[in-house]
This record gives sequence, C-alpha cells and structure tokens, in this order.
Amino acid sequence: MSILKKLFGGGGSASEPDPVQYNDFRITPTPIREGNDFRVSARVEKEVDGETKVHTLIRADTVSGLDTAQEVSIDKAKQVIDALGDRLFE
Repeated sequence: MSILKKLFGGGGSASEPDPVQYNDFRITPTPIREGNDFRVSARVEKEVDGETKVHTLIRADTVSGLDTAQEVSIDKAKQVIDALGDRLFE
C-alpha cells in the first residue's frame, strides 16, 4: 500500500493480496467494505507494448467475509477476461 493511501485513508486492508496470474493478465482482488459485507472488486492489469494497461472491475455483488470476497473477485475478473480479453481496456 502506498504512503499516500496510508496517510489519506485508501480503504481496504493494510496489506494488499498478491496478484493472481491468469493467461497474460494479473488480477489483484480489491474488495470494498460496505458495512459488514464486501463489494466484489478487482484490479486487472496486462502489459501491452511495454505499457501496463489497468482496468478496475467493480460489481454490484456483495458477500460476507474478506476471504470470500477476494475469491469471488478473482473469479468474476476471470469471467470478464474470458468474455472480453484485451477489449477490457478499451
């Protein structure tokens, strides 16, 4: 987590989980706390022509528990990658 997020309250947990490699993409689950639940969210990245492309995936789904939210966030990101591929960054 960057120093700016720590200083200004970046939300989320103190330590970000390691990214998961899926095909040529990196998925980092970033669930968003909403009361006692977590909204499904993930950062999807891919190197394209030497540039890192980034898409923030935020779903309407909410789940209980951070571990479950991270797992669901990764699964949803994989579904979007399978459906859209590189078009995700358009």
